Amino acid sequence: MDIISFLSQLPHSLIESFSATLEDVAHSDLVVHVRDVSRPETELQKASVPAALRGLRLPASLLDSVLEVHNKVDLVPRYSPAGSQAVAMSAFLGHGLPELRARLEDAVLRATGRQVLTLRVRLAGAQLSWLHQEATVQDVDVIPDAGAANVRVVISSSAYSKFRKLFLESASQ
Repeated sequence: MDIISFLSQLPHSLIESFSATLEDVAHSDLVVHVRDVSRPETELQKASVPAALRGLRLPASLLDSVLEVHNKVDLVPRYSPAGSQAVAMSAFLGHGLPELRARLEDAVLRATGRQVLTLRVRLAGAQLSWLHQEATVQDVDVIPDAGAANVRVVISSSAYSKFRKLFLESASQ
């Protein structure tokens, strides 16, 4: 949601109208705070957005995991985020996008309790079908000579436990 900076300029009486939208933030897995570091009010944004988020009484875990992104660094000569965990990027030039993607993936995986695994599955069995139903299959690399595939999945811990119990433990018995 790109609403906090917009709301910070509204009169308090109108902010009530947006309360339902703001309440949706509480159901998020991750909050990304994108700042235009080329603007003079960037430091004000740095203070006002977290204050607005705290005012929503969000869970501490969500507030602690806010990912800060500094955009338009191409417009600020020799820019470097000072002592910050922020991702410095330029959406216009594409600088910093790989780091942003990696940080987003890591944060979402941590927030949702999922992991990325590569599993070797038999093509003749039900393993691949099961993974398509219970996980997010990202890539399937078929190994024809082995009658198997290496399958890259995003999977929850509980689904992986079920997979192991259904397919790996029964195979070893």
